[in-house]
Amino acid sequence: MKKSIYIMALGAFGIITTEFGVIGILPQLVKEFNISIDTAGLLLSMFALTVAVAGPFTNMLMAKVNRKTAMCLVLAIFVVSNLISAVAPNFTVLMAARILPAFLHPVFWAVSMTAASKQAGPKDAPKAIAIVMAGLSVATVIGVPLTTYIANLFSWQASFVLSAFINLIAFGALAIYSPSMPVDEQTANPKNQLKILSSTQLWVKFLICVIILAGMFATYGYLAEYLAKVSHMSGTQISVMLLVFGGAGILGNWLTGILLSKNIQLTSRVFLLLLVVMHILAYQFGGGFLSMVFILSVWGLIHTGGFLVANLLVINGIHGPSLDFVNSLLPSFFNAGITLGTLLGGFIIVRFGIHEVIWVTVPLLLLALGLSFITGTKKQPVVEKVAEPEPKTEELVCE
Repeated sequence: MKKSIYIMALGAFGIITTEFGVIGILPQLVKEFNISIDTAGLLLSMFALTVAVAGPFTNMLMAKVNRKTAMCLVLAIFVVSNLISAVAPNFTVLMAARILPAFLHPVFWAVSMTAASKQAGPKDAPKAIAIVMAGLSVATVIGVPLTTYIANLFSWQASFVLSAFINLIAFGALAIYSPSMPVDEQTANPKNQLKILSSTQLWVKFLICVIILAGMFATYGYLAEYLAKVSHMSGTQISVMLLVFGGAGILGNWLTGILLSKNIQLTSRVFLLLLVVMHILAYQFGGGFLSMVFILSVWGLIHTGGFLVANLLVINGIHGPSLDFVNSLLPSFFNAGITLGTLLGGFIIVRFGIHEVIWVTVPLLLLALGLSFITGTKKQPVVEKVAEPEPKTEELVCE
């Protein structure tokens, strides 16, 4: 694998750490700015909403920009935004600093997926994409406890400085070691990309993707607050528990990848059922310290595979220019789900208490499970009935 692929994975780690790093410091921000927990949660949900809305447009605007230049620009914006966040005098400035990089977040995601695939070549493309995806996965399980630990050790400002430093390293490495990546005009042609949007099954898959992420983040987005109020843990204990959650998640992401390579549909359904079970156990036994340590370990093992599950459910059977286009849309649907989940979670917390947030997650995950059977058909008449497709037309084959 070319070193630039690993550099893109580091960039993904920095970007996702910036997005989710606030989860562990929400309680500190509540005290610092004298705001409610659901207002603090807007730092996550509004970031995600901006990504969801702006994604398709920013990707179109950057479609003809050299891929290396585009990724360097994104990382530079993330460095600046984190530094502004670190010195924000009030919540309004902090919110503005958070929204700024969200506009370009989906550009890095779509560009890195395509660039990694092309640099590795057809044979090693799946491996290259998995490496970049690993940056996202590791960030979701390590970035949150790391920023939480730094915030507890120094201050909440220090967590943003750390995120800025990670993005700065990725920016420098990408600028120095990565080759120029000119745009492939064939892939960038809208006519070759938009054909896939006529697939009804694809839109069902996007819906499942949104619901899965909403279910995951309705509770996970407020996990630090849950551990503080329900499990009665201190700030240090919370950072350790998030680290346990993340450490288990690294192993879980690896195991999920292996199982998904064997059977995407079955693995996805088992994943959803197990995640439902863990949330119910957390509701029932979350008040006990030792029981919550065990629950978090298993929960983390399962939770982290959610991004991989949602990603593969959507792109399964898609190839060529259509795959590039769908990859560019995924961040919007991922973040639409995160936005929906955190908003619903905050709504329930304010009205019924943090303990009841579990009951937002459970029905959402069960709904995603039910919808997964709709996409489980072997045939897709819209595509398969075409007798002689044009050379550039791609097929969508659902498992």
